[in-house]
Amino acid sequence: MVVTMFLLGLLYVVFVGALIAVGVRALTVLVLAGGLLLVQYFLSDRIALFAMHGREVSPQEAPELHGLIDRLCALADMPKPRVAIADSDVPNAFATGRNQKNAVVCVTTGILRRLEPQELEGVLAHELSHVAHRDVAVMTVASFLGIVAGLMTRFALYSGLAGRRNGGQGGVPVGVIILLVSAVVYAVSFLLTRALSRYRELAADRAGALLTQRPSALASALTKVTGDMARIPTRDLREAEPFNAFYFAPALSGRQSIANLFATHPPLERRLEQLANISKQLGRG
Repeated sequence: MVVTMFLLGLLYVVFVGALIAVGVRALTVLVLAGGLLLVQYFLSDRIALFAMHGREVSPQEAPELHGLIDRLCALADMPKPRVAIADSDVPNAFATGRNQKNAVVCVTTGILRRLEPQELEGVLAHELSHVAHRDVAVMTVASFLGIVAGLMTRFALYSGLAGRRNGGQGGVPVGVIILLVSAVVYAVSFLLTRALSRYRELAADRAGALLTQRPSALASALTKVTGDMARIPTRDLREAEPFNAFYFAPALSGRQSIANLFATHPPLERRLEQLANISKQLGRG
């Protein structure tokens, strides 16, 4: 993860240097991208809950769910996040919020119906580890470069720069240079950000398994949730797919394709293998 973040930072430096070299004043784009970053950073919890139709629930409304989270927070010695439930048959869960004080953990009604208490505890431990590691903040900062590059590409396409010649001397159009550099940077940053996301998911699996001391329960939850995805209507899965980066397990419709090479989550086999190794280390089956 450190290497990936270093490469993202290096890519940002190269990108800015290339823009300066061609004499582009990208202040407007940078300000716009910075504004989007701040909105995403400070309002991520509200945006995610609104987009996924989640609502906060009190201990009186969901005593068992609150009880599991209370126990895990005590074990992890961390503040209790807000608790929410999303009315969706897609079995999943997610955590969002820029820090522990502003975090929210949300589960769907589908996962509550399908998992046993120990399995649900493993899922919640996984999500709480995202909160403890401030993964939302990490991924928001990591995605900043991709946002800038994407905006620069649109800026080059729609501002008319592509028709202007550099210095009026018949050289390479400035807009073409911006377009090419931005496209390359966006592609590389996209791959690096997805790789970072997969590392964070593996780290959350490990931390969740160690917190509960029941890696087999988390493995069982992963297997059950992933298997039940095939029984969910395709329409519901497609509605959930845009939020896969948040989810405990990705909601995928149809067969696996080349696009899965750029997935936000590691393959199920890789996650189960890690949990099996943790089970051996803990001396548990």
